[in-house]
Amino acid sequence: MQLPRLLLEASEPALDLLHGWSFPVVPATGLGLALLIYLRGWMLARRTRPSELPPWRALSFSAGVLSLWIALASPLDALDDYLLAAHMIQHFLLMSIAPPLLMLGAPTAPLLRGLPRALIRFPGSALLRAPWFRALARLLTHPVFAWLAMNIAYLGWHVPALFSLTFQSEWIHNFEHLCFLLTSLAFWWVVLAPWPARPRWPRWTIIPYLLTADLLNTILSATLAFSGKVLYPAYAAAPRISGLSPLKDQVAAGAEMWVLNSIVFLIPAVGITLRLLTPKALRPENAARARSGA
Repeated sequence: MQLPRLLLEASEPALDLLHGWSFPVVPATGLGLALLIYLRGWMLARRTRPSELPPWRALSFSAGVLSLWIALASPLDALDDYLLAAHMIQHFLLMSIAPPLLMLGAPTAPLLRGLPRALIRFPGSALLRAPWFRALARLLTHPVFAWLAMNIAYLGWHVPALFSLTFQSEWIHNFEHLCFLLTSLAFWWVVLAPWPARPRWPRWTIIPYLLTADLLNTILSATLAFSGKVLYPAYAAAPRISGLSPLKDQVAAGAEMWVLNSIVFLIPAVGITLRLLTPKALRPENAARARSGA
């Protein structure tokens, strides 16, 4: 596989960083447990729900966990202090790749089935039935709340003053990543409505939901690409480990965000549009039902 041009221009220190895979204990433990619980629950739930939990859902969830691991433990995490372009790829994985993959895995039933029965019976059952918990879950998955939460987190953390704070404390940096992940999970929950959840609003509303998010992404990306000045002082002061100047690095980061995030937003928007324009009788699920009835 050909290395990206950015890495071809890297100096010797940058090449050293490319070997910088790490093993963050807390994320590794959490991701490993989540994957084991999911796979156990998927195998159990699939016995009674094979059509709702085909193998591709387990593959999707596993790919989401892998995406998170790459974002947090790969050389991207080492490069993000030196290259804004690398930092934005990390954010892209946390917000636009891992969350939709996890949601495509229909995680609710497998995660619940994968937990020990004693934990589900008590206190899990009491928690799931509590009115305050259900109200909180409905709030977090409401389209308005999810859209606002994701976009406020996305835009807010890229304000230079807040972005600079992430260089001063690893705790703040980790909190930023957690904000990105959690708000994006809520955002993509609304888009994908993973089984057994049902859409809260008509499906056509997801089209403006995605397009307005893409508009905000375009504004932020264009600001980075065309501002004509370095917006984040930490990168102006960072050692240069590639042939990119701080301003060119920022332009590259803006272009990445613009193109990659727009693709992720537009693919489901186009898919939903085509589905809505397809006559109901010709939609895959109705066609299959008609064939089985015949």
